[in-house]
Amino acid sequence: MTYLEEYDRLIRNGDVIVGYWIRKEVRNLIEDLHSGDYIYDTTEADKRIAFEEKLCLQSKVPYYMKPIKLMPWQKAFFEALYSFKMPDTGYRRFTEALLEVARKNGKSSCFAADAMYDLFVGQGGTDICCASNDDKQAKLIWKEIAGMRERLDPKSTITKKTLVELRNTVKNITIFRLASTTQNKDGFNISKTYLDESHDIDEENGQSEVAEACWRAMSSKDEPLFLNCTTQGFNRDCYLDHKIAKAKAVISGERDDIHFLPFLYEQDSEAEIWQDESTWQKSNPSLIYGIKKIDKLRRDIEDAKHDKATRIHLLTKDFNIPQSDAQSWLMLEDYDYPQDDIQLDDFKDSIILGAVDLAATTDLACAKALIMKPDSKTKFVISMYFIPESKLTESADKEAGAKYAEWARAGLLTICEGNEIDIAAVADWYYMLFKQYRLKPYKIGYDQRYAKTFIEQCQMYGFETEMLAQGRHLSNAMKLVEADLKSRYINYGNNAVDIWCLSNCCCQVDNIGNIQPVKNKTQKEKRIDGAVTLIMLYEMYRRYKEIYKGGV
Repeated sequence: MTYLEEYDRLIRNGDVIVGYWIRKEVRNLIEDLHSGDYIYDTTEADKRIAFEEKLCLQSKVPYYMKPIKLMPWQKAFFEALYSFKMPDTGYRRFTEALLEVARKNGKSSCFAADAMYDLFVGQGGTDICCASNDDKQAKLIWKEIAGMRERLDPKSTITKKTLVELRNTVKNITIFRLASTTQNKDGFNISKTYLDESHDIDEENGQSEVAEACWRAMSSKDEPLFLNCTTQGFNRDCYLDHKIAKAKAVISGERDDIHFLPFLYEQDSEAEIWQDESTWQKSNPSLIYGIKKIDKLRRDIEDAKHDKATRIHLLTKDFNIPQSDAQSWLMLEDYDYPQDDIQLDDFKDSIILGAVDLAATTDLACAKALIMKPDSKTKFVISMYFIPESKLTESADKEAGAKYAEWARAGLLTICEGNEIDIAAVADWYYMLFKQYRLKPYKIGYDQRYAKTFIEQCQMYGFETEMLAQGRHLSNAMKLVEADLKSRYINYGNNAVDIWCLSNCCCQVDNIGNIQPVKNKTQKEKRIDGAVTLIMLYEMYRRYKEIYKGGV
C-alpha cells in the first residue's frame, strides 16, 4: 500500500479527522492513481523519505539531533508530489503545490528536509530558492536547511555555507534566499522554489513580485517545482486568497489544472472549534502525533473566549480561518453599561494622569484624565473633545453619527473658531482642572503630531509631558482597556462622544498577536479619537501605576 493509499484509509476509517478540502483532494488523487491516466512511480519519493528519516537531524528540543519522523499526512503529500508522472514524457506531473496548514505543525522542518535531499542527492547544477515576503521569513526554512546540513556534514566535506547561500561543492547545487525587498530579482536560473508564509504578500490584485520572479526563473526547466507553504494571515484579496480560490476550484473540478497539487488543512466552520476539540485536527494534522501540544491549544482557546485580539489571532494562525486585518474591537455591552455620574468635587486635591490625541483641522482632538480613589479598582475617566468650527457643517461626520452641536451644548465638546483646533486650548483644559478642582497632572502623554504648541503650553503651566509611540506599542494598553471595560472597572460617565468613538474603533492584529486601534477602512469619517486617547491614557497608567497609585 502506498503512503497516499494509507492516508486515504486512515481518513475513511476515522483514524484521522480532516476537513472537506483534504478529504476531497485525497479522493481525487486516489482516483487519478487508479485511472491509468498517469504513471505512479514512488521510487523518488521513497528515496527522499528514507533519506529524511535517517539523515535529517532536527534542531529544536525535544527533537534536537533526532532524525525527522514524517507523519502520514506529510508522506502522502510528498509521495503524491513526486510520484505522479506524465505518461507521454515521464516528467513529474505536478509543477506547483500549495500546502496550507496551521502553525506549529512541522511544515518548515519537512520542507527543509525535502531541500536537504536535493542538496546532497539531487541533480547537479541545480539552484533552489527559499523565498518569502521579507528576508527574515525567507531565512526560516533556509536556516533549518543550514542546520541540518551542518549536522550531517560537520566538517564541510562536500557542502559549504556562506551568509547568503548553501552549496554542494561537488555537484554545484546551491540553495539561496529571495525576498520581496531584494533589489534585483531577475537573472536567476531556478529549478525549485520554496515560498514560505505567502499570506504576508499584500500586493494589489493578488499579485506577487517575488513569486513571479521565481516563476520566470524556472521557465527553462523541464520539471520546475514551486512549493507554497503557508498559514492563513490577515491580508485579504491578496496573493494567498487568489491561490486558495484557485485551489478550491481545482479540487472541486470547476477549474482544470492537472499540474497543481493543493493540500488545504482548514476547518469546515468556526463553530466546530468551540464545540468539538476533535475537529481541531482539520487544520492541525500533527496534533494527534504530539508535535503541536493540545494542552497549549486548549489554554489558548479559553483565552480567546475573553480577548478579541487573541481570538482573531488564534482563528487565523491556529485554525486557518481567514480574518480581516481590522475588525470591530468591542461589542456594545462591553462599554455601554450603567455608570455613576462623576462629581469632580469629590476628587479635589487628587493626582491625575493625562493623555491627548491632537489634531489640526479635519479630525477630532481629545484630552482625557484618569482619577482613582484609594483601595478601588475603578478608573474614573473625564474627557474633553475639540473640533474646529467648520466641522459643525461637515456632512460626512454627521452621516457617521456625529452630533457635534448637541455634544457641545452638553459640555462634552469645545468648538474652536475657524478651521483649526486651538492646540493651546487642550493644555488649558488641564489647567482648568488644576485651578478649579486642584487636580494635579502627574504626567500627560501625547502623540508627537501637532504637539509642539501643546508641550510649550504645558511647560508654562508646570505640567510634565511624555511622548507615546503609537501602533503596536499600545498593544498591551489596548488589551487592558478591553479587559477593564468588560469587568466594568472604567467609569467614563457614559460620555456620549466616548460611546461613539468606542463603537467606531476597529482593532488590527499582526502576525504575533499585537493589537492596535484603527479606523474602519471603508468608513474613515467614523472617528476613533476618544478610543485612541483612552488607550494612550492606559499606557500612561501601565507605566506609572505604582508611582501614581502611591500618590492618590
